[in-house]
Amino acid sequence: MKEVISTVHGPKAIGPYSQAIRANGFIFISGQVAFDPATSQLVQGDIAAQTDRVMQNLKAIVEAAGSTLDKAVKTTVFLKDMNEFTAMNEVYGRYFPSNPPARATVEVARLPRDVRVEIELIALA
Repeated sequence: MKEVISTVHGPKAIGPYSQAIRANGFIFISGQVAFDPATSQLVQGDIAAQTDRVMQNLKAIVEAAGSTLDKAVKTTVFLKDMNEFTAMNEVYGRYFPSNPPARATVEVARLPRDVRVEIELIALA
């Protein structure tokens, strides 16, 4: 069974996708970028500012699905510039102080709205 997860505490989907799906004991959260859900505007600033907003969005959505970041099992980080890995990783690590999920990080040519980072997450329900 598949359940669509949606919350006003995360950015609205800007296309034909759901914020998250709960299925078979997992929560699959769509890639999040640095949209502020309160203003529907992109957060301006460096990679640290954008990563923090992305992580706040992931946290809000996973909690709306009845789980927590502590139950995250896998993330994928898409970076516009791998030279910003260290700064992104510092902020990312604050959200996973112990037992972090498995992760892949890749550099991509372009991201939606020309943001610097996008992160998707899978967690236990």
